[in-house]
Amino acid sequence: MPAFIRKFIYGHVWCLCILTLAGLVIAIGINGIAIHHEFIAGGFAGLSLLSYYVTGLLSPGIWLLLLNIPVFIAGFLMVSRRFFFYSLYGLVATAFFLEIIQLKLPIEDPFLAALSYGILLGAGLGISLRSFGSTGGLDIICVILFQKFNLRIGQSSFFFNLVLFAFGFMFLETDLVLYSLTSVFVTALVADYFMAMFNQRKMVLIITDIPEKMVSIIGQKVQRGSTFLYGRGAYTGERKKIVLTVVNNFQLKRLEEIIFTNDPEAFVIIENTFNVLGKGFSKRMVF
Repeated sequence: MPAFIRKFIYGHVWCLCILTLAGLVIAIGINGIAIHHEFIAGGFAGLSLLSYYVTGLLSPGIWLLLLNIPVFIAGFLMVSRRFFFYSLYGLVATAFFLEIIQLKLPIEDPFLAALSYGILLGAGLGISLRSFGSTGGLDIICVILFQKFNLRIGQSSFFFNLVLFAFGFMFLETDLVLYSLTSVFVTALVADYFMAMFNQRKMVLIITDIPEKMVSIIGQKVQRGSTFLYGRGAYTGERKKIVLTVVNNFQLKRLEEIIFTNDPEAFVIIENTFNVLGKGFSKRMVF
């Protein structure tokens, strides 16, 4: 990847663009589906919706801003400045779109609505996590708790949402809360998918009788580097050079063709990897 493109992707403009897109997608999910079916969500988006339903005052966007005020005060003192300001922008973008977008998606079935809502919310969260910030709220609290008390982010999020949905059962119909829980589950799956979609690679281990030749061919035809791992056969005791390389999904079939064309007896192990950091792949994101 050219240096100027890489610099743009990991620069301020790129992060602000994807946080803007994330806020837009989240707002469409909330205003287009959740409010019309009285769903809630996990995190501070769910707390904002619950406050809106219970009080009937203000709007979800205003509630989101108000509830985040103490969180961002604490965040300013306890998290990195870059993460803080990007997250502040993500919050403002989300609240802005919640205020200006007024629509109702034509989904009447509550289960289909819960699935669609979860997909949109998960997509928005997944997109935001591709930046150096977030959309605020629970993300900042989880980072603070992790830094100060070594509480895992997943645990903090789980307990917050547990309390939130317990209050949901007190104020909303049981069916609505259960549909909301369905959407939260879908949100988590979709967010993980979006996180992995651009990062997932294939780690390939190749046991072959022609390791030097295989490395050369991979470099020439797939434009990927390789590494030798040294092993020994458990049965034969024979020492071998094992070829390790990493490719993307599009290069995998080409790599398989190259391997078995040159050595039909090769033994190949292919593993999914969520993220690969380093030259030719992803750059480490420091919050």
